[in-house]
Amino acid sequence: MAPSFDHLPDPDDEEFDEEELDFSDLRERFEVQLEQGLDTFVVIDGLPDVTEDTKPKLIKFLLRKLNAVGRTREDSIFMPLGEDGHSHKFAFVEYSTPAEAIAACKGLDGVPLDKKHTLRVNKLTDIDRFGREGRIDEKYTPPKMEEFQEKEHLRSWLADPSGRGRDQFVMYTDDHVRVFWNNEKDTPEPIVDRQHWTESFVQWSPQGTYLTSMHQQGVQLWGGPSWTRQKRFAHPFVNLVDFSPGEKYITTWSNRPISIPEEGHPALSVDDDGKNYVIWDIETGKPLRSFANLDLPSNANDESGQPIKRKIVWPAFKWSADDNYVARLTQGASISVYELPRMGLLDKTSIKIDGVMDFDWAPATPHREGIKTYEQLFCYWTPEIGSNPAKVGLMSIPSKEVVRTLNLFSVTDAKLHWQSDASYLCVKVDRHSKSKKSLATSLEIFRVREKGVPVEVVDSIKDTVINFAWEPKGDRFVIITTAEVVAPTAVPPKTSVSFYCPEKVKGAGVGNFKHIRTYDKKNSNAIYWSPRGRFVIVATVHSQQSFEMEFFDMDFEGEKPESDKDLTANLQLMNTADHYGVTDIDWDPTGRFVATSASIWKHTMENGYHLYDFKGEQLREEPVEKFKQWLWRPRPPTLLSKEEQKQIRKNLREYSKVFEQEDADRGASADLAVVEHRRRLLQEWLSWRVSIEEEVKEEREARGLPLDPLAEILNIADEGEDQVIEEIVEEIVEETEEIVP
Repeated sequence: MAPSFDHLPDPDDEEFDEEELDFSDLRERFEVQLEQGLDTFVVIDGLPDVTEDTKPKLIKFLLRKLNAVGRTREDSIFMPLGEDGHSHKFAFVEYSTPAEAIAACKGLDGVPLDKKHTLRVNKLTDIDRFGREGRIDEKYTPPKMEEFQEKEHLRSWLADPSGRGRDQFVMYTDDHVRVFWNNEKDTPEPIVDRQHWTESFVQWSPQGTYLTSMHQQGVQLWGGPSWTRQKRFAHPFVNLVDFSPGEKYITTWSNRPISIPEEGHPALSVDDDGKNYVIWDIETGKPLRSFANLDLPSNANDESGQPIKRKIVWPAFKWSADDNYVARLTQGASISVYELPRMGLLDKTSIKIDGVMDFDWAPATPHREGIKTYEQLFCYWTPEIGSNPAKVGLMSIPSKEVVRTLNLFSVTDAKLHWQSDASYLCVKVDRHSKSKKSLATSLEIFRVREKGVPVEVVDSIKDTVINFAWEPKGDRFVIITTAEVVAPTAVPPKTSVSFYCPEKVKGAGVGNFKHIRTYDKKNSNAIYWSPRGRFVIVATVHSQQSFEMEFFDMDFEGEKPESDKDLTANLQLMNTADHYGVTDIDWDPTGRFVATSASIWKHTMENGYHLYDFKGEQLREEPVEKFKQWLWRPRPPTLLSKEEQKQIRKNLREYSKVFEQEDADRGASADLAVVEHRRRLLQEWLSWRVSIEEEVKEEREARGLPLDPLAEILNIADEGEDQVIEEIVEEIVEETEEIVP
């Protein structure tokens, strides 16, 4: 039977009265409960000043950014105006949900609205909570200006008080960190000595302004004549640090993810919880952004089915030469470039590069021919994927324009080597044969500053290149090759050391790179150029069987071999030296001295350091128990113009005479000090003798004895009295030895 609706009133009936129906119970049961509170509201500061006429235009413009992180409407934006008809430069915005309000605070805070205005976004509940807790006073009180306090000059060490332009170095032994002035052959002059200054290692900033110490609580920077703490960055259990080239920023990393306690953290926020990397602003000491490790999937295995252990690559974030950008590689997928200081992605997106294996920024601002706009360059390489060849590319930032690419075939591996002035990029390419049983190396050299970035190939290398190093501020390079399989063995492989330089050409151009000379049957595995170029050390490090060091001069002033007449180098082996168990070799920033050291971190035998001059002559040798680190203090870039530097180089011989005379005077003053010391000792002895003679004289007078007994004896002899002198002489006539049974 169908249901009947006759008992219900007809809505079209004139007698029907809606008020007679009671829907209260239905409303109570089915009414949508709107969310209570102010969690969906945010307050936006930093807006431009507008009037009633211009406010709608600003709201529409603002709405685009607001809807990028959530959902809101034009009528959900309240922008109050003052009595003068102008806005207060802030607005209240209501989002659909509290989660969208939180997303707005994270995604829009600090975002530029235009060139002159930057948005600051906070939750309305936070502002209300701070006000209730008494953190915001209803009555405005002008801030108190602290009295100016003069700080120590952080580069005061450049004005060496001795006037000799000495360099400083830090030495870490046992649990002591000491900083010294280098005195060449003489004992180093101590500056500061502190126990437990660091918990793991020390590190200079790139320009020598700060000394870094590592602690469980974080990183501390020290400097100035008093070696006071300048900055600290609270990153718990920090393991590694990396500075930007201009010392504006610092990256810290810990293998333990950050854990923010309930009571909060002095510098980090809940957004940093679970992160491993933090990038800080050194000037303010505040974190700019944090990142987590790029981990492999939990089920990632190698060919044998064993879990892959990702090795930490450091630095994980690489800096552009001018500190304006920092980039991170997601291997095989992309390169993320962030703009400083906001740490936002360039163009809000990563650069997708399929298969990318590695990248590196140019170490100096490039000056490519015909390019007048600002740019920074980085290079990258990708392996062969399917039928596509391997590729090396140069990309310009911020335009993201690929300015040069090079296709490569049969590639096993590639390494990127920038020259210090960014004039050249060498890509060391290891190629396999068709059978994949042997390897050969070619050097693909990009001439970055020449028009079109031409590439020169050095492919006459039959063996595998295990080390490559450009000359700093120059255009020559050294390579180490081997025909043996390179593996971590106790005995280093037999190697060859080869030197290359450009040919001479007319004009200001640079000729093709040519081979100068090769030294075979070596065990060398490391190359150390002087920071000023010209001089280079080829050595064997981290070995207990071989520890030879060879000092070469690339511009020897002696006679040049006929075969090298057309080359821009005159190679000469100046000296050889041995340092048992050498683990580290460090040039001082001037290129005058070299420190070689054997660290207890690598082995426990004969730890200590040697000091050499650039010619390889040993100046000092000092064994040091529990020796860990030796680091020269870097110097900042010179303030002299190129013309002033050129003038100094032109008159260098005249300056050298002054320096040589100062050295001679210092040596003479040292000799004079020794002579004066000896004279002082002799004078003290003579004075002591006179005082003793006076005491003896007074004592003889008191006892009635003659003042000079020797004179009395002589007087008796003069009076002619006979003296009998008896002398006994023994003489052995015969000596017999008899053995009694």
